[in-house]
Amino acid sequence: MMSLKRIYTTVFLVILAAVIGSVALTSWYTVDQSEQAVIMTFGKVEEGISEPGLHFKMPWPIQTVETMSKETFSLQFGYEEKDGEIVEFTNDTKMITGDENIVLADMVVMWKISDPGKYLFNSDDPQAVLYNATSASLRSIIGSTQIDEALTSGKAQIEVEVFDLLTSLMETYDIGISITSVNLQDVELPNEEVRKAFTDVTDAREMENTKNNEAKRYQNQRMNEAEGEKDAIISKAEGEKAERIERARGDVAKFNSLYNEYVNAPELTRKRLILETMEEVLPYAEIYIMNDDGNTMKYFPLRTENPAPKPPANPEGSGNNE
Repeated sequence: MMSLKRIYTTVFLVILAAVIGSVALTSWYTVDQSEQAVIMTFGKVEEGISEPGLHFKMPWPIQTVETMSKETFSLQFGYEEKDGEIVEFTNDTKMITGDENIVLADMVVMWKISDPGKYLFNSDDPQAVLYNATSASLRSIIGSTQIDEALTSGKAQIEVEVFDLLTSLMETYDIGISITSVNLQDVELPNEEVRKAFTDVTDAREMENTKNNEAKRYQNQRMNEAEGEKDAIISKAEGEKAERIERARGDVAKFNSLYNEYVNAPELTRKRLILETMEEVLPYAEIYIMNDDGNTMKYFPLRTENPAPKPPANPEGSGNNE
């Protein structure tokens, strides 16, 4: 029969072995390259560990370790992808724009665990908080955006504003989550009739823009042509102005020359002017210079070597010879 002392000794040795084994097994831990850890002393968060490798701590139950991933997670707001099929949650994605139109908007939020301790203990369900904050941020921005911008060119601006607002909310909630990016997937109208009506309005607006652009092009073309015609008229007028000025200067120089000749020989110049004027007035007449001394009339015909052609006879007069 085993003695009581031996029983106590055996029990003590078993307990001692269990304690030593527990200390040996729970005094160290490893952190993988893609993981981060947080040490808790009697349930209180002490420090976060992000460096990979072998680490040591006080044995359980004094200290425990929680490890979490460093990877970037994806939150799908408004839809869920299961087995290659997309399930939409229209109640979450239905929103009202700034001009009181209804649209369906969904997005993908990329996030990371920035503080494991806060992620574990500052919220019962941090991912639900993130989902609700995403909904609030997207609804707030869509609610201040016109429907044209939300459906067309304003998506990039919506993403920027949602990212800023969602980041601010995560800092306020302080649940150890950081936002890396937001991607607006689709913004569309709720049903086919509304889509068709909006498409008709969009097409009409595009047609209006096209007509306006064509009118502006025609206006610019006509303006350029008018400017060209104006420049041509001004250039022609400047040429005529210069020509008349030069002609007037020539006439003045001619008159001055003629006047000087007249001053030197007035009688000769007077006769010369009479002859030149007769040549201009009567271009086909034969001119004679005559001298009558009382007995015999002498004359001197002035004829050019190649006389100018006489004017044609009157065709009506040539036909009455009967």
